Amino acid sequence: MNAAVPANASAAPTETDAVVIGAGPVGLFQVFELGLLGMRAHVIDSLPFAGGQCVELYADKPIYDIPAIKVCTGRELVARLLAQIEPFAPSVHLGQQVDTVRRETDGRFRIETSAGVQLLATTVMIASGVGSFQPRRLKVDGLAAFEGSQLFYGVPEAAALAGRRVLIVGDSDTALECALGLAAPGPARAAKVTLMHRRDEFKAAPRTIDAVRRLRAAGQIEFIAAQASGLETAQSRLAALQVTTADGTTRSLPLDTLLVLTGLSPKLGPIADWGLALERKQLVVDTAKFETSEPGIFAVGDVNTYAGKKKLILCGFHEATLAAFGAAARVFPGKPIHLEYTTTSPRLHRALGVAPPAEQ
Repeated sequence: MNAAVPANASAAPTETDAVVIGAGPVGLFQVFELGLLGMRAHVIDSLPFAGGQCVELYADKPIYDIPAIKVCTGRELVARLLAQIEPFAPSVHLGQQVDTVRRETDGRFRIETSAGVQLLATTVMIASGVGSFQPRRLKVDGLAAFEGSQLFYGVPEAAALAGRRVLIVGDSDTALECALGLAAPGPARAAKVTLMHRRDEFKAAPRTIDAVRRLRAAGQIEFIAAQASGLETAQSRLAALQVTTADGTTRSLPLDTLLVLTGLSPKLGPIADWGLALERKQLVVDTAKFETSEPGIFAVGDVNTYAGKKKLILCGFHEATLAAFGAAARVFPGKPIHLEYTTTSPRLHRALGVAPPAEQ
């Protein structure tokens, strides 16, 4: 385990039954399963929004293998999961990563995040997927000062970009689909859409590339093959991005909003230093309760590995269920943990807020 002591270790941490690291679909369902068994949870994610890889990489792509749901997008799946865990009111800490996990003398875990949040948990549930996703940032001096106001490494709500000059950097499906959406007629249409990549080649789906080329030909999307080389400001705002083309020509691209959609770099991050058994950068777990080599720390979803492992969301849901029962044995030592059905259990009906009058 990481033995580092937080700088503000004297501050009293918030006590909880479980800390869930990762707010992707499996992490969110983990909160639900913990809640059914009467455990309180805090959720931490490095991204500034819930949904993890599911929202960041394929928010509007169809998913067909979620049981009982014929089709839904990544964004829709996350919205359903967030609604499902509402009765358990988890505390969610976004835009920060877990830097320190240290076992205390009483057996619990002291956790500190990069934002200084401190928690004391009986169990830790790692649901961080393939790692902490960090956007591939545009390396231009002074640009970071505009992150969150005019510079974004994800796709904001389209309505927030209506009537603005938007410069999109990237060659992926996400970048091209964003350009198409902002150029489409309607109330969310941008005033101008410029797409930039270092060359006139893209990694997106063929039909998406064809759609962008049609709008380029019609003058509805401007494209430039170039790389960022500087910026221009006016009245403390980002006014333009300076770019250099392949022939060495420098241009200035006026903008209101800059979207850098060049992908994410997954990193296991501090988890690699916590002393947990690893196999090819994945956490080794048992398949009875999905506990790692460190008692009290569980791992579910794409972050773990075991014989027969399949990296599917629905498999992660199964893992989260068994991990919750494993956690309950530690949170409620000596107490029998019975399997109850949401269909018939009055206790679960009350927990979910669906109890009929006769059960209240």
